[in-house]
Amino acid sequence: MSDTYDLAPIAGEKPLILTLPLDAWHRARGGRMVEFAGYHMPVQYEGILAEHQWTRAHAGLFDVSHMGQLVLRGDHAGQALEALLPGAFTTLKPGKQRYSLLLADDGGILDDLIVTNRGPDFYVVVNGATKHADIAHITARLPHGVTLDHLADHALLALQGPEAALALGALGLVPAADPARTLDSLVFMEAAPFMWNGVALGVSRSGYTGEDGFEISVHADHAVALADALLAQPQVKPIGLGARDSLRLEAGLPLYGHDLSPDIDPVEADLGFAIPARRRVADAGFRGAAQLAKAFAEGTARRRVGLLIEGRMAAREGAEVVSDGRTVGIVTSGGFAPSLERPIAMAFIETALATPGTALTLSVRGKSLAATVVSLPFHPHRYVRKGAA
Repeated sequence: MSDTYDLAPIAGEKPLILTLPLDAWHRARGGRMVEFAGYHMPVQYEGILAEHQWTRAHAGLFDVSHMGQLVLRGDHAGQALEALLPGAFTTLKPGKQRYSLLLADDGGILDDLIVTNRGPDFYVVVNGATKHADIAHITARLPHGVTLDHLADHALLALQGPEAALALGALGLVPAADPARTLDSLVFMEAAPFMWNGVALGVSRSGYTGEDGFEISVHADHAVALADALLAQPQVKPIGLGARDSLRLEAGLPLYGHDLSPDIDPVEADLGFAIPARRRVADAGFRGAAQLAKAFAEGTARRRVGLLIEGRMAAREGAEVVSDGRTVGIVTSGGFAPSLERPIAMAFIETALATPGTALTLSVRGKSLAATVVSLPFHPHRYVRKGAA
């Protein structure tokens, strides 16, 4: 389904807050709804701490249908993506996924996203708050013969946690293409189509919690039935935005609009892994390539780092990072980490101070909190990778 409607509010009117396909489903299960990225979304059900711990131990079901699901079609869709993003997509094999970034002309980050080569096309998931701007940006720069469709009639569910595979496997999904491409055969950052009770599902072994898990694209007409079937599994509980944020923070994963923005480039954001060596040159062919080549060659003035904070007080976004009485950075995400039982934060600080073990101070509501630079992630990733037991 191609989506071209305009959500810009009329002058003087309040912006329209939209509902997700599972809106009534969330409310019926006690979801506390808040506005997020232009939608009513559940921030919690039984409590953020309990939901966080359940996901780490079992399987949490997240509704991420606010995200933009896009499809690029055309013989040269891979080349079109390489003109827009700094990743390598002409060599991305069918069934494989890749994390990447949509960049401005100066190399600043407009969004972060996941690209999947589905064989006949490329499926791209972008952030909910930026999806309409992303669609406009991408569409305006596509070459003749490459088209973009917005799957506005699809929901997206994320099933995350060490028991996610057990719970999803109980639904009896059937491979829709290659019979050998079973659910169990998928490893981290792989995807395949499946059928469930006659319903088409796009399933990837991915997510944004640091845990094993899956993201499932399904037509909105079948979203409630799928959510009910997943929730009927004893390993699964519904999880809200609050725990999603604490989980991704522990996993050291940046959140667009907080840890990533047009004022931040991929090198200082410590996302260089998303840019292969052959694309770290000034003539790589994507917007911002020259600026990123310089950043790779010369380094950057600041760097995204993790901070362990002493005591129990959390440092939130905007807290200043201080060294020897001088402001040297700013916190972009922070909160209490249930798995570590202590406050943590991510911040951009001067590169010279970004070495793990460096002692710093955070200024929080007139108080000084001791903090130490640490390597990310705070909590180990538990993805299922190829060759793992």
